[in-house]
Amino acid sequence: MEAAATARGAAATAAGTRPSPDRLERYGRAARWYHAGVYALTLVALGTGWWLLLGREGDASPLARALGVADAALHVDAGWLLVAVAGAGALAGRRATRTFVAESLRRDPGDARWVATWPRAALTGRFAPHRGHFDPGQRVANVVIAVLLAVVAASGAGLAAVHGGPAFVWLGRVHRWSTYLLTPVLAGHVIVASGALPGYRGVWRAMHAGGGVDRTVARRLWPEWAARRDA
Repeated sequence: MEAAATARGAAATAAGTRPSPDRLERYGRAARWYHAGVYALTLVALGTGWWLLLGREGDASPLARALGVADAALHVDAGWLLVAVAGAGALAGRRATRTFVAESLRRDPGDARWVATWPRAALTGRFAPHRGHFDPGQRVANVVIAVLLAVVAASGAGLAAVHGGPAFVWLGRVHRWSTYLLTPVLAGHVIVASGALPGYRGVWRAMHAGGGVDRTVARRLWPEWAARRDA
């Protein structure tokens, strides 16, 4: 997924934008579409899941009402589609998936200092230097989100296959608690990735608006990656 970025000029042309000397391409079109598909289906599954958890099953959500289906059916369908899209994308982009996993699991000597200074840096933009495609915070978020999504999807699939009994009760608990854990993590990811925090201003372009980020943003957030792209 993360290695799907192509040459800057070609990707910008394919995306319908002009290459800019002031920007660095962070992600290519394939990565952006894959990300969009996964997060759209995740939001539908999570939203309908919370609607049901809050006891609103008899009262159709706005989305379910617009589509003319029950929230329970929409939740199950979104879950299966999420598994299919995420799995197919990971298999189709095996090389990119390996890169994503390797970059997310890497550990470097300066990581502890980066984490210690992050709260202030998120407001000031003065981040400690780090190496790699992701900063240490992104690496942790990548692993946590991937693991929790896998647990939510696997337990949901189990609930669809098992009807009653101790296994159904156990899977229900796993599905519910993994949802509780996943929700705040995703909320934090959205806040950071949207650029709502001053230190992350402009970062939203990495996955949107052609996938290119301003060089100043890239050097602030991913200094080694930006230096390699400029070389």
